[in-house]
Amino acid sequence: MKFNQVPRVRLIAFSSLHQANIQDFLEKEADSWNTDATSDAEKLSEFSGRICYQSFGNKQGRKTNKEYLEHILDSAHGSVLEHASFTFLFTGVSRSLTHELVRHRAGFGYSQLSQRYVDESETEFVVPDIIAEDPELFRIFEKAIESAQAAYIHLSKAITEKIDKERPDLTKTDKRKLARQAARSVLPNATETKIVVTANARAWRHFLELRGSEGAEPEIRKLAILVFKNLQHIAPNLFFDFQIAPCPNGGEMLINRFHKV
Repeated sequence: MKFNQVPRVRLIAFSSLHQANIQDFLEKEADSWNTDATSDAEKLSEFSGRICYQSFGNKQGRKTNKEYLEHILDSAHGSVLEHASFTFLFTGVSRSLTHELVRHRAGFGYSQLSQRYVDESETEFVVPDIIAEDPELFRIFEKAIESAQAAYIHLSKAITEKIDKERPDLTKTDKRKLARQAARSVLPNATETKIVVTANARAWRHFLELRGSEGAEPEIRKLAILVFKNLQHIAPNLFFDFQIAPCPNGGEMLINRFHKV
């Protein structure tokens, strides 16, 4: 039986510009434009903002990408951040976490592992830190998980045998689906899952602000911090105002300068 405490976060896709078409627009309908953006996501956000005011050319006022985006954040012109998107693969997270994660709707898209099709007989489980740190609490947790997993395996086998007898006309895939969708009902919220999440920069900022805060649930706060580290690396000018700080409840948290952009 496998237990996990740390979410696994992989950035698997992000915005990419069609530079030729941007250049064609600049030559025919605007002016020259240079930016020191370090990523296409930052460049796209700046370009989108400049479209609103046709503020290209040499008299741009704010010369650096960071200066421009800082002004965007300060003025809460968040709509231009919605054009840049980032896609993550989260694994080693619990169903409890994803129940909270998928509440973020505006600007988000999800594709999650299906327990109706995937066998969970050898899955791992996510143990909360407060339980993992206490041997007695962990013993109770482990016993409950072992019981639930054993029940799942037993039910899956018994239901499959029942369906074989009563519905021999069904395909193997349909039989497995019927068995697993019923057996999964005994699995706990601690069951590990995998989910692909795509969101725009504005939506990710909202996620980081809420789920990285002191009041956030510890597991999803860990996830938010790992997401932030990835976003800060690939698009620092879009997330520069976020910082990691000690959390009064233990561990780390996120604080940021520009709220509800």
